[in-house]
Amino acid sequence: MADEVKTLYEKLHNSVAAAYSPEEVKKVERAYNLAEKAHNGQKRLSGEPYIIHPISVAQILIDMGMDCDSICAALLHDVVEDTKVTYDEVKEQFGESVANLVDGVTKLGLVSLSTKEERQAENLRKMLIAMNRDIRVIIIKLADRVHNMRTLEFMREQKRRDKALETLEIYAPIAHRLGIRGFKEELEDLAIRYLDPVAYNEIKKSLELAGKSRNKYLQEIKDKIYQRVIKTVPDAHIEGRIKSVHGIYRKMYMQNKSLDEIYDIYAVRLIVDTVYDCYNCLGIIHDMYTPIPGRFKDYIS
Repeated sequence: MADEVKTLYEKLHNSVAAAYSPEEVKKVERAYNLAEKAHNGQKRLSGEPYIIHPISVAQILIDMGMDCDSICAALLHDVVEDTKVTYDEVKEQFGESVANLVDGVTKLGLVSLSTKEERQAENLRKMLIAMNRDIRVIIIKLADRVHNMRTLEFMREQKRRDKALETLEIYAPIAHRLGIRGFKEELEDLAIRYLDPVAYNEIKKSLELAGKSRNKYLQEIKDKIYQRVIKTVPDAHIEGRIKSVHGIYRKMYMQNKSLDEIYDIYAVRLIVDTVYDCYNCLGIIHDMYTPIPGRFKDYIS
């Protein structure tokens, strides 16, 4: 376990050193040292040292390109709630910005009401308030939820289902509204994994069976489109994705469709600078591929 902690922290430290100034690197080091000391002896339900959780949350955030104070707050996000460290101590050592982020994340987790509906409403209300004060509080909380969902199997079954449902109804939609598609899709997929494991495994297996050929096919389409578009819109940026497990699940089990009846398992996105360029690209795409009658929607207009 000590080796795992060391490996995770070394990876985080290397990411921090590559992204921040020497002064900021030292600040993150101090935050880690305080968190490691405060959580010493504490274990997660998996039996792992607790410090693995804040390190993992911090890594998720630095991979997103978040600022130094967010990384410090991620490392310290549970110390005020779960250890003897106080808000004033965090403020004194790391400044008001970090202390307020830690305080905001802590308060989002302190919901104790009588019914599930009230808890969810209160959670949502607190998140909206926190978003108004400092959007970073919500982003840290989302990263915290992502890592907790990745390790959800160590909770008892009913707790897993409750957390998964809350994730699907509150956290994933907020990630979607903030435009953090990676968080949204991972949270949705992990939620479905525990809410409907049979369907989840069926879809995931189907995607994995043709995984390499699907990725190759998508790349070929992207290359083909790019070669045509670049002649007319040289600054166009092209992205591609294979639909998430949850996205397929919604259509299969809520619209009663088979996998073969889902048309948007693959998606290609063209990003351009102007509406004029949008229509130029659309014209090129329609010249390359025949639209399916009744399926085309003009999202540009």
